[in-house]
Amino acid sequence: MTTLSVGDKAPAFTLTDQHGEKVQLSKLKGRKVLLFFYPKADTPGCTAQACGMRDVADQVGDAVILGVSPDQPAKQAKFDTKYGLGFPLLSDPEHAVAEAYGVWGEKKLYGKAYMGIVRSAFLIDEKGKIAQALYKVSPKDTPVKLLKAMSA
Repeated sequence: MTTLSVGDKAPAFTLTDQHGEKVQLSKLKGRKVLLFFYPKADTPGCTAQACGMRDVADQVGDAVILGVSPDQPAKQAKFDTKYGLGFPLLSDPEHAVAEAYGVWGEKKLYGKAYMGIVRSAFLIDEKGKIAQALYKVSPKDTPVKLLKAMSA
C-alpha cells in the first residue's frame, strides 16, 4: 500500500456524489479540500466520523468537505438524508481513488483478513498538494485533526 506524504500532489479523481453529480478534484483548485475515506455508510464509526465533519462544517470557511466510500450513490443519499450531512459523499465502488490515496488495504475482523477502506483523512491545499495525511485515523479524531491541520 503506497501512502501519500505532505507535499505530494493529490491524486486526481472524478467521482459521482449522492445526487448523481460528478465531482472533480481539479475543479476545486484554489480551495482547501478536507477529504475523508470511510468504509461503509450508516455504520456506527462511519456515522460518527461523517457527523463530526458535519458539525465542524461552519468552521472550515470556504474549504470543501468530501467523504468517499465504496457505497453506491443511492446508499450515500440515504446516509446524507438520515443525518443531514450536507456535503458531497462520493462513490468509489471500484476503490480506484482509495487505492490512489493508499487507503485500500488489508483489514482484520474476528481473525479473518479482507480488503477494505482504512479510515483516513487528507487536507489538500489550494494548489492541489497534500497538506496533511492522516492514515488509520479514528472517527472522532477526523474533524479535530483536520481543523488543527487547517490552522497550522
